[in-house]
Amino acid sequence: MLTLNPQTQKKLRRFRGIKRGYYSFLILVGLMLLTSIGELLVNNRALLVSYDDTWYFPTYADFHPGTDFGLTYGYETNYRDLQQTFEQADNGDFVIMPLIPYSAFENHAPGGIYKPLPPSLELKHYLGTDTTSRDILARLFYGTRIALMFSIAFMVWVYVIGISIGCAMGYFGGVFDLIFQRLIEIWSNIPFLYTVIIVFSVIPSTFAVATRIGILLTVMVLFSWPGMTYYMRTETYKEKTRDYISAARIIGASHSRIIFNHILPNVMSTLVTYMPFTIVGAIGAITALDFLGFGLPAPTPSLGELLKQGTANLRTAPWIVTSAFLTLVTLLTLVTFIGEAVRESFDPKKFTVYK
Repeated sequence: MLTLNPQTQKKLRRFRGIKRGYYSFLILVGLMLLTSIGELLVNNRALLVSYDDTWYFPTYADFHPGTDFGLTYGYETNYRDLQQTFEQADNGDFVIMPLIPYSAFENHAPGGIYKPLPPSLELKHYLGTDTTSRDILARLFYGTRIALMFSIAFMVWVYVIGISIGCAMGYFGGVFDLIFQRLIEIWSNIPFLYTVIIVFSVIPSTFAVATRIGILLTVMVLFSWPGMTYYMRTETYKEKTRDYISAARIIGASHSRIIFNHILPNVMSTLVTYMPFTIVGAIGAITALDFLGFGLPAPTPSLGELLKQGTANLRTAPWIVTSAFLTLVTLLTLVTFIGEAVRESFDPKKFTVYK
């Protein structure tokens, strides 16, 4: 059983006492849980198909051709049409569809022309469609999931690299510290945006979408870790001059024991306050890159791509930019409120008195 020390419990109680940040945290966790099972809520595959006294669960299974359900075609079943067919036949077969019966990649143009359609309860396009007749709510749902997963992965890698190098710089100091300071200064002067443009201009379009997203994440991490090293270096320099570090050295503690058992636990309370703001920065950066056309590869759902469509069709389809803008503002506001609450709760300078 996990047991937290009294100081950590006190900080968590302070966090729960800050209602705005605490409720924002609960909402964000709920949103992440919902997006983790997104295929059960937003999908053009049926949750359940009952046909000839046999049950099928297509959502997470391999595709079923139309011939599996008595239709004439061999490609994947259109479950919305199948639902209508079963309802008209009224022979006991049925289809249960998700709340939003569209995928994020599906073009649905009832009139045969790909164009933006306004919100429609009849067609279940609750936020309308984009310029290629894809459901906006489905794109926003999966775009939010990708943004959250991308930003969390970004934060983890930035912290791993930044904390490792910054702690080593602060702990060992001397020539090691000077060399890495100069290298970081040189690396920080490389223009990030131009590098992204160059990298994505030479990546073959034949690469898988997951590979291209991994490359984008790698590039962003490589240009973002230096900022974390300065925080970690400063905190490590400060902590290694404390008396408890001197006592640990006197009794023969190794470097690794001092770093992992003494220094890191005492500086993490400061570094944890930057986590939500790192996530905000990552979401803002990936949205901006998508807006400029150098972010997630098409046709990956993204908030920036919808904002780009919305601004290009502001007068003819205002529902596109409105939906994307409100989603982005809500997401960033939730994370910012969490960050403020974490900073208030875990800031050691605010709740520490030196005598």
